[in-house]
Amino acid sequence: MTYVVTENCIRCKFTDCVEVCPVDCFYAGENFLVINPDECIDCGVCEPECPAEAIFPDSDDRATPWAELNAKYAAVWPNITRKLDAPADAEEWKDKPNKKDLLSPEPQKD
Repeated sequence: MTYVVTENCIRCKFTDCVEVCPVDCFYAGENFLVINPDECIDCGVCEPECPAEAIFPDSDDRATPWAELNAKYAAVWPNITRKLDAPADAEEWKDKPNKKDLLSPEPQKD
């Protein structure tokens, strides 16, 4: 089992979860984070740290449609190992539904 970042992260991209990950398995897109399923050790420390409550174990039905997307983008986006400032409008986007179409396939820019 691994953990999966889901839709509520889109346009929020809080990185509190990154700060606590002992194996640095997070990867950053322009407006979304993903977890590499081959690197995640299922420790679960990231889940309670996510202010957007967007991280779930892959055994949770809410994670199922996002698991493949996490694996896909973890293979092409840059690894992120430290907490960064959230976007200025992150709180406004935190609980908005139906954000999947807003997911940018672009990697995080330095």
